[in-house]
Amino acid sequence: MMSNHAARPKVVIIGAGFGGLAAAKTLKRAPVDIEIIDRRNYHLFQPLLYQVATADLSPADIAWPIRGIFSRQQNVSVTLSEVLGVDTAAGQVVSADRVIDYDYLVVATGAHHSYFGHDEWEAHAPGLKRLVDATEIRRRVLMAFERAELADSTEDQARELTFVVVGGGPTGVEMAGAIAELAHFTLARDFRRITSTDARVILIEAGERILAPFPPDLSAKAHTSLEKLGVEIWTGVQVEDITGDGVTSSNGFLPSATVIWGAGVAVRHLDEWLGIETDRSGRVAVAPDLSVPGYDNIFVIGDAAKVVWLDGMDVPGIAPAAKQEGAFVARLIADHVAGRANDSTFKYRHTGNLATIGRHAAVIDFGRIKLSGFIAWWLWGIAHIYFLIGVRQPVIVALSWFWSYLTYSKGARLITEAPKVEKGQAARRSPLK
Repeated sequence: MMSNHAARPKVVIIGAGFGGLAAAKTLKRAPVDIEIIDRRNYHLFQPLLYQVATADLSPADIAWPIRGIFSRQQNVSVTLSEVLGVDTAAGQVVSADRVIDYDYLVVATGAHHSYFGHDEWEAHAPGLKRLVDATEIRRRVLMAFERAELADSTEDQARELTFVVVGGGPTGVEMAGAIAELAHFTLARDFRRITSTDARVILIEAGERILAPFPPDLSAKAHTSLEKLGVEIWTGVQVEDITGDGVTSSNGFLPSATVIWGAGVAVRHLDEWLGIETDRSGRVAVAPDLSVPGYDNIFVIGDAAKVVWLDGMDVPGIAPAAKQEGAFVARLIADHVAGRANDSTFKYRHTGNLATIGRHAAVIDFGRIKLSGFIAWWLWGIAHIYFLIGVRQPVIVALSWFWSYLTYSKGARLITEAPKVEKGQAARRSPLK
């Protein structure tokens, strides 16, 4: 396919996450024009969102303007807009502001948190996928201590100082450990009427153990490390309801003013955009070359793609996988444009699973090599700084971490206003409908 609107093939990338950025950067020297569409003007380093949510880092430490990242790559343009649909027959992406022609389309939209049919829980238990989620969770966590300081009854204080994290995956484990550290160390001298160390942090997991993707021995070590931080871990417990008053589970009702969701994710809109069937999470089951079945010029990567890996498992929805997929698709497109035959199959190289548990411990699974404790924590930090290379000077984040480690201080303890929802705003409709 060749667009009638451009002298060179046009590659449109929906989403400026890890996969989208990797695809655009890999096409730097290809004779194509690239347009990145995102409804936000920044690339977000999602693995460190929890550190914004618990005041270790400020939002500016983990988010960078997309235009700034590609300011020197002349074949990239950036469109700040929301995608409303895709016309696969015409080869067009329909955004809220204009219609964009494409010769090749790369869908890298990422995923949103899923409440398994209970969307009403979102108001009481925000997930952690966006920058606004992190700042809202930070506001709720810090405000809980402030309200506890003002509470007149021990019952109200206990409710305010009870923090519930739902989901025992890496996000839930990292959040629970960080909140426990905030209560037991950072805020220990800040209040006069309450003792912040009285805070309860409860991690609820429906499965038999936390960090299920990790080997059982590392999962057990993470369990022990969290308990040393004062985190209560409830495994085999099903959440039945979440309200503004607390959480109802198979263990009964637990009064809590702050609930954080980390139990599931889903992809939105791809079935509508591409007119194809998706799985229960909204992912597209892509072909071995990551193309959408029936379309050799449309690719889906990252969290939005269901990619077969090994032993009946899919490629995990983590940053290294998204970057590998983005680079693979870019090379495939470059070969197509150059007239080179390329029938490659994407082969995922697993670099390991990592999760941190507070400031002194982490667990790392490199396959044959498994690490835990202090050394794993440092390797976890080095791995994340490595991922920052090419986006901004990683030394800035490294210094922030090191200062926080030495002093137990959290310099981003700012309570911001809750987002306001404008009434009477009509949703914009897709020109396709």
